[in-house]
Amino acid sequence: MTPFGKKLRDLRGERGISQKEMAKAIGVSAAYLSALEHGNRGQPTWDKLQRIIQYFNIIWDEAEELQRLAMISDPRVTIDTGGLSPAATELANLLAITIADMDDATARELIERLKTVPKR
Repeated sequence: MTPFGKKLRDLRGERGISQKEMAKAIGVSAAYLSALEHGNRGQPTWDKLQRIIQYFNIIWDEAEELQRLAMISDPRVTIDTGGLSPAATELANLLAITIADMDDATARELIERLKTVPKR
């Protein structure tokens, strides 16, 4: 499950809305919505994301948070380390090898540490 998928499922659950009901309202199939929630589909298109935001009638900070979650919820990430340092390539490969065995606490710790890396 992706961060976006979890948030989407939480929003539906809080409001007591079924996947089938929501899918019909936003013009997608229930199978698509299920795949989106479970992380078996990539990020929603901008249009679909806007329909989801409108469907839940969310605005401002909550809408921005949903957009942010969609941007970081691609379940099939490719990291191109061409032209980067050997350490960057090693990091990318180690992450690819170990991520499936990583517990949530370790993943959260790495996420928080990576958020502090200065942007170029």
